[in-house]
Amino acid sequence: MMKHILIVDDEESIRQSLEGILKDEGFKTTFAANGEQCLQIINVEDPDLILLDIWMPGIDGLETLKRIKQTRPHQLVVMMSGHGTIETAIKATRLGAFDFIEKPLSLEKVLLSIENALKIGQLVAENNALKEKLARDYQMIGESQAIKKLKEQIKVAAPSSGWVLITGENGTGKELVARAIHQQSGRSDKPFVEVNCAAIPEELIESELFGHEKGSFTGATAARRGKFDQANGGTLFLDEIGDMSLKTQAKILRILQEHKFERVGGNRTIEVDVRVIAATNKVLTEEIKNGNFREDLYFRLNVLPFVVPSLRHRKEDIPLLCNHFLHFFCSKESRENKTISAEAQQCMQAYDWPGNVRELKNLIERLVIMTPGTEIKPSDLPQDISNIATTGHLSVTLVEDLPDSYKEAKEIFEEQFLIEKLKKNSWNISRTAEEIGLERSNLHRKIKYYQINPD
Repeated sequence: MMKHILIVDDEESIRQSLEGILKDEGFKTTFAANGEQCLQIINVEDPDLILLDIWMPGIDGLETLKRIKQTRPHQLVVMMSGHGTIETAIKATRLGAFDFIEKPLSLEKVLLSIENALKIGQLVAENNALKEKLARDYQMIGESQAIKKLKEQIKVAAPSSGWVLITGENGTGKELVARAIHQQSGRSDKPFVEVNCAAIPEELIESELFGHEKGSFTGATAARRGKFDQANGGTLFLDEIGDMSLKTQAKILRILQEHKFERVGGNRTIEVDVRVIAATNKVLTEEIKNGNFREDLYFRLNVLPFVVPSLRHRKEDIPLLCNHFLHFFCSKESRENKTISAEAQQCMQAYDWPGNVRELKNLIERLVIMTPGTEIKPSDLPQDISNIATTGHLSVTLVEDLPDSYKEAKEIFEEQFLIEKLKKNSWNISRTAEEIGLERSNLHRKIKYYQINPD
């Protein structure tokens, strides 16, 4: 597409000269004789670049530049002047000018400045497009009270500098919360660096986090910056921090306290300004009791605690999530848009989703690829989901001889209810107690009373 350049100069000879040069180079040109005309033109047109003279009648070029930037902060502007001084050039640059060219104009300098400015403009546009795509890919979908509350907590906590600890089951979207906190913080224009602590071998995690010097170990053929170094000024997201060794936890604690570290094999102290956001699917208070997690590190990280709700606690969001993933995967796979029947939707809302949003997303991708028609029906769903509509949430055993008393019937149901909930929470007592609204000690007593044991 032909690039559009607006030429603003009170000298007609310069406007005509620039017009001839730029048209020969394949540009579309528009003219303005003063600052007022320039401002009127950009209200109705969208030039890719403005060549703006400084000395003009009426409002001068610097004032015109200031007004342009107030309404169009990303507009590319190259200033021109036959009375240029270093002070004027500095002022123009501070106001947002890309470049400053002295008159009499050199053809080579004008074209080089335009070329460089348009390259930068293209990079900025691509960067903004990538940021928008990233924001869409990592947006939090849902209108349930649980999600609304979580979004409000993020809005309040994000602008602060406090460290964050995010807890929740696998697949609930802890990374989405971390990214939302970063995007709404004062560090949003700085790096967001993610580390999956569970995926890095123990012998490599120190090098991954802190970096290493050349020759510090076999295979270290060059010095390397670690994740803390890369995240300087921004946010470091430590995912699955509950899987980190006690040795590494001690070093993380030191960095949080002192804001400095040394690379593996090095002796130079490196200072960093990093906001740490940690996440885990484990109950860290239990890990502390079992000697697997440092209590002092827990209290350091747990300044701003966030709990991401499981999908079974916000089932009203399932239709929104389904539609979002359907649109995403139909576009990605270049498939015809699909819909989910009301019956299939009911099955999906009745299911408890032990894998949470990640499980739902994976299922929708599979259905988009494998379902031959445009409507997804219960018969297209996995059997454990399609059967939910008829079996219900609990598989309550029917007995031929009903119990004589209400107390006995209640105990039969309670025992089966507790077994089902414990299974779905992988026999994690703390998580089960939280889900069903029961004190942990009370749940322990009931497990002992009914003599419930893992299968």
